[in-house]
Amino acid sequence: MAPSRSAARQKRHHRIRLTVEGTQVRPRLAVFRSLNQIYAQVIDDSSGRTLASASSMERELRSASGTKSERASRVGALIGERAREAGVSKVV
Repeated sequence: MAPSRSAARQKRHHRIRLTVEGTQVRPRLAVFRSLNQIYAQVIDDSSGRTLASASSMERELRSASGTKSERASRVGALIGERAREAGVSKVV
């Protein structure tokens, strides 16, 4: 029997996390895409802190109309802007 969608996602996440680790110099960019929304975080794994985050659920993006791809593009631009404000220029 094939694993459920969430079980497959957790297995994939675990496999990727074994090889990717964010540092203070180069934090990790984590992206989660649900059926209708997209979420992004810039994470410093050495201290366990989230440096910047953006989501299509935020007030300024929620009111904007458009396709899911257009909303994802706006989330990407927003996370990049917030990461630069936090002093991050490169991510893993």
